[in-house]
Amino acid sequence: MKNILRILAVALSLLLPASLVRAADAKEELKELVGKVRAKISSGKNTEKDLAENLAEFDKVLAAHKGEKTDDVAQILMMKAMLYLQVLDNEEKGLPLLKQLKQDFADTKPGLAVDKILEGIEKQRASKDVQRKLAVGQKFPDFDEKGLDGKPLSIARFKGKVVLVDFWATWCGPCIAELPNVHAAYAKHHAKGFEIIGISLDSDRAKLDSFLADKKMTWPQYFDGKGWQTKLAGAYGVNSIPATYLLDGEGKIIAKDLRGEALEAAVAKALGK
Repeated sequence: MKNILRILAVALSLLLPASLVRAADAKEELKELVGKVRAKISSGKNTEKDLAENLAEFDKVLAAHKGEKTDDVAQILMMKAMLYLQVLDNEEKGLPLLKQLKQDFADTKPGLAVDKILEGIEKQRASKDVQRKLAVGQKFPDFDEKGLDGKPLSIARFKGKVVLVDFWATWCGPCIAELPNVHAAYAKHHAKGFEIIGISLDSDRAKLDSFLADKKMTWPQYFDGKGWQTKLAGAYGVNSIPATYLLDGEGKIIAKDLRGEALEAAVAKALGK
């Protein structure tokens, strides 16, 4: 039972209902165990071997409540599935558990949520496939869109120049924290052949326009107002920002997600300065 709590922390920070635990202080015990689980995973003990005893404990608890078609029992199965999928990255074992959940607990809240979870997993899988194609050394797939100013925007327009493709948003704290470094690299190297293409994940055009003017961000920007559903974010599998790609004159990726002074140094090297 103690090990079962570790899954709670991992699987969406849900707490196992006290009704499934026979002891009066079960809820507090569960909270304590959740803390232990978080600490264990944070320390790097997150392999299937590390969690084998905990996974076995899940099976024991599920067996003890066999035949109970409640949200509480379904939640335990859900947590085990999510541990395999989100922590252990094991779809071979995690997906059958979700299918079992949908079949055996069809009328419970966790059971009814399976289709949405599977949809999310499919999106994650697609994102990973795209990211694998965007490795350093690969050519960055071009796009043909219109910029915020209404002019054509593509990587091909900057052939022969070093280009930083920057996925960002005005509401993104880490993006704003990096802005001084981006500005510094642009000011120092723009005249030598360095360009930036911003891809904004904002949804408010007026706010974006005001921000760009205030921060003197004069380089081209793509914006379609769809936030995380921005067309180019989806096309390139972007699920966190800032996300940046530094391209050489032929459009090949020479670096990714540069931070701090590393950006200026990489640009200088790419320009041969």
